Amino acid sequence: MELWYTEKQTENFGITAKITRTFVSEKTDFQDLAMIDTIEFGRMLVLDGMVMTTIKDEFVYHEMVAHPALFTHPNPEKVLVVGGGDGGVIREVLKHPKVKKAVLVEIDGKVIEYSKKYLPEIAGELDNPRVEVIVNDGYMHIHDHKATYDVIMVDSTEPVGPAVELFTKGFYQGIYDALKDDGMFVAQTDNPWFKADLIKTVNRDVKEIFPIVRVYCANIPTYPSGLWTFTLGSKKYDPLQVDEAALPEISTKYYTPRLHKAAFVLPRFVEDLVK
Repeated sequence: MELWYTEKQTENFGITAKITRTFVSEKTDFQDLAMIDTIEFGRMLVLDGMVMTTIKDEFVYHEMVAHPALFTHPNPEKVLVVGGGDGGVIREVLKHPKVKKAVLVEIDGKVIEYSKKYLPEIAGELDNPRVEVIVNDGYMHIHDHKATYDVIMVDSTEPVGPAVELFTKGFYQGIYDALKDDGMFVAQTDNPWFKADLIKTVNRDVKEIFPIVRVYCANIPTYPSGLWTFTLGSKKYDPLQVDEAALPEISTKYYTPRLHKAAFVLPRFVEDLVK
């Protein structure tokens, strides 16, 4: 018997992968969680029927959440990651020696627990002494920590279930308030093929709060459509003003100094969404 996992990405489209086993299938206090092993993409974390990360392509997303912002801010000493209980963004953040403390706030402790067990390549830095892991509501954490962080990264699921509030204007205002005077944030903002309206709404809301707003893209094959966007809001520093030649090389598989600005060159139809 063949076993297949299918993510129905829209009412009329989905992706499917042949699986060898299911490690975990559990309804947590917040969402349906599954950890499965696929032939094509290796071990895979699935939340509420959506692929969150896989061993094969995880580096793209995690690198592109972390490095554009951390190579734009000149002194990112204190960094907050909202969500991201698999630990991938934290792993990338710690590649920057200027980061003295990285705080992870994940609402679902089961994501952290199972990621440590089944995705050690991704979650391996969660016990690093520079990291503080908090199992709590990221929305409330931001509300309670004014002018605290240099960089905030929102590594959320799509806007369903516990992540709905993480795509609201009130949340982005809370992020602004939780940042220091020269702080900046980045959030994953889904794909332009199926979620064009979401990207337009987020871009409009962030532009009403932050003086500098940039959108960039990356290719992530297991995410809906494969083309993924990220939105960066900054109080002071512009990623397009970074001197690429001065960027140090770090250990990456996707991000490079030359890609830093290139990622912000958008396809015309995406550019039209955020004008």
